[in-house]
Amino acid sequence: MNNSILVVVLASAVTYGTPLAFAALGELLTERSGVLNLGVEGMMLVGAVMGFWAVQHVPGSGPFALCVAVAVAALAGGTMALIHSFLVITLRANQIVSGLALTIFAGAGGLSSYLGGVLNLADAPARHQFNAFLPAGLRHAQIVGPILFDQTALVYVSWVFVALAMLYLTRTRLGLNVRAVGESPEAADAMGINVTAYRYAHTIAGGALAGIGGAAFSLAITPQWVDGLTEGAGWIAIALVIFAFWRPGLCLLGAYFFGAFAGLPFTLQSRGVTIVPELFQALPYVMTVLALVLVSSAGARRHLGAPSALGIPHVREER
Repeated sequence: MNNSILVVVLASAVTYGTPLAFAALGELLTERSGVLNLGVEGMMLVGAVMGFWAVQHVPGSGPFALCVAVAVAALAGGTMALIHSFLVITLRANQIVSGLALTIFAGAGGLSSYLGGVLNLADAPARHQFNAFLPAGLRHAQIVGPILFDQTALVYVSWVFVALAMLYLTRTRLGLNVRAVGESPEAADAMGINVTAYRYAHTIAGGALAGIGGAAFSLAITPQWVDGLTEGAGWIAIALVIFAFWRPGLCLLGAYFFGAFAGLPFTLQSRGVTIVPELFQALPYVMTVLALVLVSSAGARRHLGAPSALGIPHVREER
């Protein structure tokens, strides 16, 4: 039963969807504050390479090294997001151009590739990696075992983050404030909310989560460093936020849906069925184009529930 194609695909959906969940949740927080970040792919790659570097060099036990590596990946992604924040919030640069520029700068063939080469990370297996850790009785349980319990700690951490994001955006004053900033920064400013601070904080937090998503690739799914390791996952994360109507819970479900597509070729190949790989490689870019088309008009944005001020720089009026 546990080897049936349905169970294997669902288990793969959770595994491959976890990096997407982290990145999409980070993009959701960023967009809720009114900032569009198209640099997610670059931030994931920088997080992946720096997380892998950290796990190779941090002394101590495996769990300690992995925790430090995830923290380093978050710091790397957050640093890239800080650059984006400065450009689009302080300098009021075009948010689409800035995000694309960061992806080109940090993505495959850019900073992440340079770091991987300079730090001699290629072709080296990870010293430590995330593995399933729950008792064998749970992991081998019929049907639900492989899907829910034969997973790494990063899967369960992503569930906690999604739950916290849901509570944060709907049940806390800070969360309601950031929603106000994304909907009407002028009104939020008039109420005494620091629009700039909220946008900086949530854009940086979004970049940190994207960095963790990248580390999920290099420390769990493919425990090594390879140029372009994320293979367009950042673009899917951006599209996911739109298709999930800016709701954290739907982001998680959407991440697992696309995660199933990511793992499907390997599942089918193990059963002797070959699928043209270019079909899946093109998916991230097709989904991103469709997502941008969906939010290209004000009417569509209102219908989908997009923050009204998404992508619009805030100019504080002098009082």
